[in-house]
Amino acid sequence: MRVHLVNPSNASFGVGVITPRWLYVLAGATPRSYGDPIITDETLDSFQLEQVAPGDVVGIGIHTSNAWRGYEIGRQVRAHGGLPVFGGIHATLYPEEPLSQGRAVAVVRGDGDLAWAEVLRDCAAGKPKPLYDGGAIDAAEFAPARWDLAPRGSYMWASVQTIRGCPKHCSFCSVWRTDGQLPRQRPAGAIVEEVVALRRMGYRFIALADDNFYPVTIHDLELARRHDDKSQYESLISMRRKRLDLMEQLSRISDDIVFFTQITMEAAEDEEFLRAMKSAQIKGALVGVESITDAGLKAMYKGFNLSGEDLVASLKRFRRFGIHVLGSFIFGLPSDTADTFAATAELADRAELTFAQFLPLTLFPGTIDFQNWEKGQNGNSASGEEGALTRNWLIPPDNRPKLCLPHPTMSADEIRDRTQEVWSSFYSLSKIWRRSRCVSSLRSRLAFVLISKLYRQMYAKTGMAAESSRHAHAVRWARIIARPCHFLFSARPMPQLKAPIPSPMTE
Repeated sequence: MRVHLVNPSNASFGVGVITPRWLYVLAGATPRSYGDPIITDETLDSFQLEQVAPGDVVGIGIHTSNAWRGYEIGRQVRAHGGLPVFGGIHATLYPEEPLSQGRAVAVVRGDGDLAWAEVLRDCAAGKPKPLYDGGAIDAAEFAPARWDLAPRGSYMWASVQTIRGCPKHCSFCSVWRTDGQLPRQRPAGAIVEEVVALRRMGYRFIALADDNFYPVTIHDLELARRHDDKSQYESLISMRRKRLDLMEQLSRISDDIVFFTQITMEAAEDEEFLRAMKSAQIKGALVGVESITDAGLKAMYKGFNLSGEDLVASLKRFRRFGIHVLGSFIFGLPSDTADTFAATAELADRAELTFAQFLPLTLFPGTIDFQNWEKGQNGNSASGEEGALTRNWLIPPDNRPKLCLPHPTMSADEIRDRTQEVWSSFYSLSKIWRRSRCVSSLRSRLAFVLISKLYRQMYAKTGMAAESSRHAHAVRWARIIARPCHFLFSARPMPQLKAPIPSPMTE
């Protein structure tokens, strides 16, 4: 019995921006007795069914956006005699769906780090169970990634996870429900070892692929400090110290490593944390701005964010500590008007964002927004091809509506068109070149221009194209741009790199 792992995608770009971490973590969780898993990332190349022999296990990880393609692969594998096993966020939320739609022999809910070996044993014995509950395991049990199996020259950025879970409860996000609100932090030593191994292989740019890199805020500490019971305060202080200690250790690995992560806006108020990020060479962060209005933020349960001029000042504060912000904005909120789009584009420029993404409000399963919308649809779901129904991901991609949530004043086409206009404005060549002054060398500025154009092709044009022909055109352009981008992000391997000596605070 051979083991295959597949990351489904409807678009292959030939080169990936960031390694799909789950593939290599599950490869690390595969007992060596089954041999090295055969890994396919369809963002690079299409899955080859002929590689699967009868009785082989094919692990397929799905989120909502690629569930349709994942189910298609599952049906093909089962018809070919293979054993499709599904996991991932979407399978966790809808464990019955892969069984019916993807002909799965088994579904894993929650973390797969420990459950995967049990699934393989049962499949080898011919007795797979329909459902395995991986739960939310302790961070010390997270499986190490098998980066030695990653194809060389295929990804610009590697990815390392330092923490799972997010204490927030944003209405548009499902992570806090699938990964939990209690942050589970990996031991710093394991993280440093993984980073060192990746730099030895030649990866300079590494994404810290966390649900929220800033799990303890100044506000959290102040609220806990006021309580008579100090246990929560002590727990938060301990978590914060571990974060700071991790960054101190990251700062001592190699001067040329560049880290990128994802944090909340509240980190801008925490200068000690920002200084630690700068020292650790965390030079970029995705910050969920979401909306520039108080009404929009309140609707998304994100009242802890700022708006207006306070927002501009907060975003600029990241830059003062050498942290470049990828600002994330959502359009199509009920409080949005036709003026919101231009106002958002103007604020993104004034806030000196290095990158930005502008996304139409998308209702993902597991979120509060989806739950409220689903109730309004009277529970109407379908696996057919008509209508913007609650299980719209089961509609073929070419027929699938890009926006499902009706807006009180704007049509779906207007929201999509205005969103594309903001993308076009922010990523115009003149603005990209002006922003590229944040780096010094000509090579770095060229890399900045190319990655900006690639980012727009991958995440705006392919993700929002209303017609299949436009989608295909955007994919072709992304493939053309991706190869030189990879060259500019590549670095020489450092096989002799040593891990720094752990500090006394290390777990």
